Amino acid sequence: MIKTKPFNISQAIILEAYQRVQRNRGNAGVDGMSLEEFKSDSRRYLYRLWNRMSSGSYMPLPVLLVT
Repeated sequence: MIKTKPFNISQAIILEAYQRVQRNRGNAGVDGMSLEEFKSDSRRYLYRLWNRMSSGSYMPLPVLLVT
């Protein structure tokens, strides 16, 4: 029996979002990890993010609205 992920999220979408953050020179998130730290092992982090999002187990933390 083949089990599929409940959400059809392509890895290309995750990579595109990451590239947009890089172009915008994004700041550290609520976890405090800077873009430079993320770059050091981005393949592993992006795969983990994609895996959790497509399985439905990803629960994002609240974000701070900056006006």
